[in-house]
Amino acid sequence: MGASAWNYCVPYEPDLHRAFESLRRKVFKERDYLWAGAYRGRRWPKNERALWRDESTQEEGTHSILDISRIIGPCAEPASHTLKPVTEEEALRLFGTRRPTRSDLPETGTLPCERWHGRAVVLFDAEGAPNEIYFWGVSGD
Repeated sequence: MGASAWNYCVPYEPDLHRAFESLRRKVFKERDYLWAGAYRGRRWPKNERALWRDESTQEEGTHSILDISRIIGPCAEPASHTLKPVTEEEALRLFGTRRPTRSDLPETGTLPCERWHGRAVVLFDAEGAPNEIYFWGVSGD
C-alpha cells in the first residue's frame, strides 16, 4: 500500500502531551485511521490495545497519528514512532517566521517529515497569541 502523509490541526493547548493524547483519543473514537480488519468484515477494535494486537496493524500501521506513540524533545534525534516539536529555528526555515499562522501552512498541508515520524508546531493568531497546534507525519506500509 505504501506510506501515507497525515495532518491535524487542533485548538491550542499549552501542554503538548495533553493535546497529543486528546487528538489520539479523538482519531481512535472517530475511526479516522486505516484498519485492515474492517476490509475483512471484522469489528472495529474497542480500544487501542486491541487495535495493536492485530497483526496487520502491527505490520501496516494505521496511517494516522495513532502510529506515533510518544513525544521526544525538540533537540532529540528522531526515533521511529515518535513526534518531535518544531523549534523556533526550524519554524523560521519552514515557514519564514518563528511564529507561523495557519496561513503559513502549505496549501497541500504537506511538510517535510521522515517515515514513521510525526512533527508538531504551534500556530499563532494575527495578534501573535498561540492559537492552534498543527500535527503532521508520514506512516504506514
